[in-house]
Amino acid sequence: MGRRLKKQALLDEIQRERSALDDTLAHLSVRQMTRAGVTRGGWSVKDVLAHLVEWQQMNLDWYAAGVRGETPAIPAPGYTLRELPRLNQAIYRKHHRRSLQAVMCDYRSYHDRVVALIETLSDADLVTLNRFAWTGPSWTLSDYLRAGTAAHYLWARTRIRRWGRAAALGGGVAREVEIHELSPVSPVHSST
Repeated sequence: MGRRLKKQALLDEIQRERSALDDTLAHLSVRQMTRAGVTRGGWSVKDVLAHLVEWQQMNLDWYAAGVRGETPAIPAPGYTLRELPRLNQAIYRKHHRRSLQAVMCDYRSYHDRVVALIETLSDADLVTLNRFAWTGPSWTLSDYLRAGTAAHYLWARTRIRRWGRAAALGGGVAREVEIHELSPVSPVHSST
């Protein structure tokens, strides 16, 4: 179960976390953005951002499938929520060779698309349990959208800052940051 934020509170949290992440990114060079080591899996900042993009795309796809009366495969076809580490590695492999420019374009675009969707929804659409069959019995649409945006932005910012601090202290590539796994807090993201 998430926080069930109504529209304005959700938009405010998304904007606050996105701005904080963007502030962190603004201090990085292109070389830093593409240097491996932000996660134990060897992801770069670019890879972390591509990961955010993919999860936002999945959120949009789940919603669209639900609107069409379909039951989307959550988190993705061929994966269960217990297999998030494997899914996240597949996401990494899918996007790893993409250019920083392409990932940054999607980073802006998908954020804007999710925000535009939220702006069209009512508070009832966002916070009512079972409003959408695909969200399940304990999560609302707001919970999923928050996990794919604000919570993921916080996760990314925290990892990037830890990596940056470790590198600044002469540790080179930070190793204490890992690819996130399933937690009871979020089906999409955790702080590990």
